[in-house]
Amino acid sequence: MGSSRLNVAIIHPDLGIGGAERLIVDAAVELASHGHSVHVFTAHHDKQRCFEETLSGIFPVTVYGAFLPRHIFYRLHAVCAYLRCIFVALCVMFLWPSFDVILVDQVSVVIPLMKLKKSAKIVFYCHFPDLLLAQHTTVLRRIYRKPIDFIEQITTGMADLILVNSNFTASTFAKTFKNLDAQGIRPAVLYPAVNLDQFKEPNAIKLNFLSINRFERKKNMELAISAFAMLHTLEGVIGGGALADASLTIAGGYDKRLRENVEYLEELKNLAEKEGVSDRVKFLTSCSTSERNALLSECLCVLYTPKDEHFGIVPLEAMASYKPVIACNSGGPVETIKNGETGFLCNPNPRDFSLAMAKFLQDPQMTQRMGQEARKHVKESFSTKIFGDHLNGYVVDIARGKKD
Repeated sequence: MGSSRLNVAIIHPDLGIGGAERLIVDAAVELASHGHSVHVFTAHHDKQRCFEETLSGIFPVTVYGAFLPRHIFYRLHAVCAYLRCIFVALCVMFLWPSFDVILVDQVSVVIPLMKLKKSAKIVFYCHFPDLLLAQHTTVLRRIYRKPIDFIEQITTGMADLILVNSNFTASTFAKTFKNLDAQGIRPAVLYPAVNLDQFKEPNAIKLNFLSINRFERKKNMELAISAFAMLHTLEGVIGGGALADASLTIAGGYDKRLRENVEYLEELKNLAEKEGVSDRVKFLTSCSTSERNALLSECLCVLYTPKDEHFGIVPLEAMASYKPVIACNSGGPVETIKNGETGFLCNPNPRDFSLAMAKFLQDPQMTQRMGQEARKHVKESFSTKIFGDHLNGYVVDIARGKKD
């Protein structure tokens, strides 16, 4: 590789097991496989609750600031995340020699600090403008968010290259950061990817609908429960036999330290009870990667319930497992699912979801037909190799810009 071997630092707030973390781990693995030297810096890395690759020695992970609080009395999460990231950035700045490229993820506030390392180029991966993720509900909250939102716009604009995870996020970015858009600062789209090798041909298929998401209200998992309950009204269409065997599994990231996770799981259990389907809805909290892959390989199809999801990695994982996906007709899934070929895009209501679910119960062979198509689609457009080649191209180009 000669001169194109680069020293790359990646700064990420918390190396847990969500979609953002998966992307950062893939980025680190792929850049390392292209011959670059990669080092990940984070404020939190729980070895019991992380992706295996962060422990395997492909790249070093250094933690700074694990002692800093994640919230203050369950409030000020954003401020705490900022402070932890700033602490990580300061440590990188003072304790490490220069890097060619620094990939900053999620928290843009560290970009000006990293710019002080004169020779480094900064790539910012923006999953979604933070100021849209935060709900500006109360007056107090709006006042608290105002400086954060202002800082976010200015610091994001200081990056040498901005990457986003979908065209949906790119258009949201333009609407949100009007000043940057006016200056002609536009992000490039780099779709997240899935590693195809971990998903094998499916086992015997059970009549099980599967929903995978973190236990957060914005993930809208009540839609899966209500749609599943509504299947009973379609008994004449489906036939009682298939319906009697049908079940729903709701699996996802769950952290008992997070109040929302605890409350939301309780709400979902109550809803299943109320809808009269609690005996056929199973809840699994925090399953390992191998358990998740087993669930994917056996299910009938995957229900993906968030509305206006900026990207959504679950539909890709499902399709890589030869499984079709039923998702809301908005946000990232519109760019990843081929309607009628690799799944169905529906209006976000129980009736439309249950009509799509009924099709798979009527014709279980459809799972196999669509599943083959889904796998092919992911391989052609969303594999980690394609992601790695694109990311490597961006990183090498931006670094060359520096050397020219």
